[in-house]
Amino acid sequence: MSAALVTVPYFLRPGERGVVAHFEALAEESPVPLVIYHIPYRTGQAVGAATLRRLAAHPRIAGVKYATGGVDQDAIDLVGDVPEGFAVLGGDDAVISPLLALGAAGGILASAHLETRSFADLADAWRAGDAGDVARARDLGRRLARLSAALFAEPNPTVIKGVLHAQGLIPTPDVRLPLLPAAEETVSRALAALRA
Repeated sequence: MSAALVTVPYFLRPGERGVVAHFEALAEESPVPLVIYHIPYRTGQAVGAATLRRLAAHPRIAGVKYATGGVDQDAIDLVGDVPEGFAVLGGDDAVISPLLALGAAGGILASAHLETRSFADLADAWRAGDAGDVARARDLGRRLARLSAALFAEPNPTVIKGVLHAQGLIPTPDVRLPLLPAAEETVSRALAALRA
């Protein structure tokens, strides 16, 4: 499925009524469904579970990338009662495993550029849910959380680009200002976490 990932309005902090009006207007005009990118530590605008459920009722709003910095009460409330046809997707790499354990549909994760198969296996294991898969999901979740912490030791995507460059997968670790490339030591620690 194609969809547009659209952040909650930032800077103005329009309140939840303004967020609803914003996304409903966008959804009416968009040629593809929308996925709300809820990242309050970057936008300055929190959106509660009730508001996300209200937006989920719109037929052109397909889901939310939930990146609040942890698994908070709103995440528990939302995943505990997900509207039909609406996907809750984890957006904080280090806490994807607990969010999947609660019932999230998947994730949109920068760390998955490096461990795609492992993140897919993690989601599959939580979905399967039998005792062997849960134990496997816990082990994978712990390992991937450590990797994600190493990859986010400096502003994203600097460390990931440094690792991809060190692996010969991209031609340069350069990023645009005001970001600077990750320090060599940080990239080395991330490479070590990747090998672990």
